[in-house]
Amino acid sequence: MWTWTAIDTDTKLVPTWRVGGRTIMDAYVFLGDLKRRLKDSHIQLTTDGLSVYLRVVNGLWAEKIDFAAIHKIYCAGPADTPERRFNIHVISGDPDPAKISTSHVERPNLTMRMNMRRFTRLTNAFSRKLENHVAAISLHFMHYNFARPHQTLTKRYGRPTTPAMAAALATYPWSVTQIAQLLD
Repeated sequence: MWTWTAIDTDTKLVPTWRVGGRTIMDAYVFLGDLKRRLKDSHIQLTTDGLSVYLRVVNGLWAEKIDFAAIHKIYCAGPADTPERRFNIHVISGDPDPAKISTSHVERPNLTMRMNMRRFTRLTNAFSRKLENHVAAISLHFMHYNFARPHQTLTKRYGRPTTPAMAAALATYPWSVTQIAQLLD
């Protein structure tokens, strides 16, 4: 199973995620959900080098989109410089080169892996049942978006700020109790 995630670099909000395979159908469902959640149809999108993104993005965003893909090149030794580790391809539109990055989404991915031992094989918390895995990820992202103040957002706004607050979806950090009450 693969966990697809998207992040808004300004608010740190993870607007959508999906657990599935690395298939064109999963990419279509994931990116289709992302598109439905966006209020602005003209966006800048950066993906990794997974080939299914090309067909799906072009099919979903008939209107203009600034789209780039980063292909990671794995090499070692002294030749391992930033210029040689990443190959950037502008696919369509005019993406801002300073914003072509997958680093922003790697941070919540690391947070997800570190906060949920379900991603660690050979532990008693490793997910064996897909339904439980999806539920745990749902709770994680709910907490990540609504309850967990982020350091960079807190500095920017001068008070504890969650991604949902930065995106004007909430006015205060939610408690775990409030999240749990949604399950009732």
